[in-house]
Order: sequence, then C-alpha cells, then structure tokens
Amino acid sequence: MTIETTKKSITRWHEMLQTGDMSILNDLLAEDVVFRSPVAYNFYPGKQVVFFILTNVIQIFENFTYHREFYSEDGLNVVLEFSANVGEKKLKGIDMIQFNEQGQIIDFEVMLRPKSGLEALAVQMGQRMAAFMPKA
Repeated sequence: MTIETTKKSITRWHEMLQTGDMSILNDLLAEDVVFRSPVAYNFYPGKQVVFFILTNVIQIFENFTYHREFYSEDGLNVVLEFSANVGEKKLKGIDMIQFNEQGQIIDFEVMLRPKSGLEALAVQMGQRMAAFMPKA
C-alpha cells in the first residue's frame, strides 16, 4: 500500500511544479517536516520554513528538469535526479524525499554539484532567507 501512496504524492509533486499551484505543496508537507540544505549544516524544521524554502528554490531555478526517479523497497523514500540553472551556472542534483504512511513529506534533503552552481544558489537563497528568518 505504501508505494502507491508515495507514488500518488510524487505525481502531485510533479503536478505542482508543472502548474505552479503551491497549495499542493502545503498538502504534501507534514507539520514536522525537516529540510536538509546543501549549504547549511543544521536542518530547517517545520512546515512553514520548509514551504518558504521550497517555494523560493522553485523560483530561483531556471530550466529545471527531473531526469530519473528511484524508490526504496519500503516505498517511503524517493530520490529524484534533476538539472537546473541559477543564472549562468549549471547544476545537477538530487532530492532525497522521505514520506510518512499518509504520503506526506517528513524529510527533504538536497545534494547539488558543482560547487559553482551551489554557490550561486546559496547567494540567492541567503538573501531570501535573511528577509524571512527572524533576527536573533
């Protein structure tokens, strides 16, 4: 049953990217979701901050394309291989997404290469995060 639930969620994820309907993301994220950034050691916890990060990354990436999908045996984990541009910089990466039994995302980790593409993304996301995160 789990693999079907996860595949339905991945279909909704692709639908969100194609249509730009970010309400789908709101449905897909569990309240206790965490985001593991390729540029920060610590993870970002909670639906509100993960929603902010993912909606902004989607805006920054240009020519974003998924190439392959890999599912774990238990059906709760998916790896999506992608390519994109950030300005003039090209990058390749993977989204490693863990789902709960209800098909909601509980862990979202991104790995990117090369360093030049990662740095270009870090600069743009850093500016957006500074505006979003409360000052300590």
